[in-house]
Amino acid sequence: MRLFQKILISSLLLAVISPAFATNGSLAHGYGIKSRGMAGAGVALPQESLIIATNPAGIAFLGNRVDVSVALFNPDRNYDVTGNAPSAPGDLMLGKVESDRNYFVIPEAGVTWQLDEHKSFGLALYDNGGMNTDYSASDTNGGTFGSGTTGGDLMQLFLSPTFSYRFDNDAAIGISAILAYQSFEARGISSFAGLSNSPTNISNNSHDSSYGAGINIGFILPVGNQVTLGGGYRSRIYMTEFDVYKGLFAEQGDMDIPASATIGLAWKTTENLTVALDVQKTWYNQVDAIANNMQPARDLCVADKMSGQTTSTFCLGGNNGIGFGWKDMTIVKLGAQYEAANNWTWRVGYSHGNQPISDSEVFFNILAPGVMEKHFTVGFTKSFDDNRQEINFAAMYAPSHSISGPTSSTQQTIELEMKQYQVELGWSFLF
Repeated sequence: MRLFQKILISSLLLAVISPAFATNGSLAHGYGIKSRGMAGAGVALPQESLIIATNPAGIAFLGNRVDVSVALFNPDRNYDVTGNAPSAPGDLMLGKVESDRNYFVIPEAGVTWQLDEHKSFGLALYDNGGMNTDYSASDTNGGTFGSGTTGGDLMQLFLSPTFSYRFDNDAAIGISAILAYQSFEARGISSFAGLSNSPTNISNNSHDSSYGAGINIGFILPVGNQVTLGGGYRSRIYMTEFDVYKGLFAEQGDMDIPASATIGLAWKTTENLTVALDVQKTWYNQVDAIANNMQPARDLCVADKMSGQTTSTFCLGGNNGIGFGWKDMTIVKLGAQYEAANNWTWRVGYSHGNQPISDSEVFFNILAPGVMEKHFTVGFTKSFDDNRQEINFAAMYAPSHSISGPTSSTQQTIELEMKQYQVELGWSFLF
């Protein structure tokens, strides 16, 4: 236990100082190194303690184990402005701008205990990937929006104590409490102050913290000798407000974490080969700061300001204020693993989801270009020490994807583009 405490503390410190950029909207492409080797599939295939993040019932089948991993993540993101030279409010400098800081360290850790033949307890520490952009003012002649180096930095961290009950027929149910922490900083967007209800609480206020809680419930159900059905639902996580950014996010700085659900099948096609298929949905429309569109809120905000109002429900920070315009997102994940000789297990996976940003919302999403749709993954496990220890590996490639839309003046076109790479190494100990 002392070993796990040290791992947990180290992982927490790393997660707090290591922002990253999520790959399926605001979610990571998977949770747990084995699942990530199969593109995030495996909600019905419990193999590691990090299944807590998607299906807390899964720990009923794991016994006593510790899992820890560290990933090196490389998101290559940029925007490119074409069209007329800047001549109106809302126009940007022409040309392509790359986001700085392209390498991030992402740790996670978990532990499970089998209390008796029916009951299990677990604990997992993981993140949502976060969002990070950093566009240098030197590359944009004064900054993307004319207010210096521009970017956003959102980090989300979760700690989930979990209980699961396994029935005599090998079905199981589970529940997790989700204790959440998030940190946010915005830079270089003070030029939007005129559209804000609180102009001093929109940009360059360093990092602010937010705390909240939710629940995660899940099930495992055998539907045949070779097929298992599994699913999990993570509730909306209600967070405290970002006070120093109450002039940016809708509802006076409120940034809750949207609900998501996953359901899937695991099919053991042969003695050695298992195929997993998952479908995951995230409800971004629940959170106004994420879901609210730029228009018509921007025009209504301007009209209210011109009429002499100091605040407006449609301005930044208002209850109906300008947001990022994200739509709900559904992702399909397909993975396979093959148990080979000499304690080797090999994995491969592919996932696809339609990215959540509409063409009309590209302008504001320069700060959060969550445009990825496809992920290709591979991974392996090597067991040793009489199967009491494992070395795990996973790698991910997300090919370049882009979307285009107008600037706020419609005289220019912005293209947001990103591609991603990730490699991860993990260790597991069964006790």
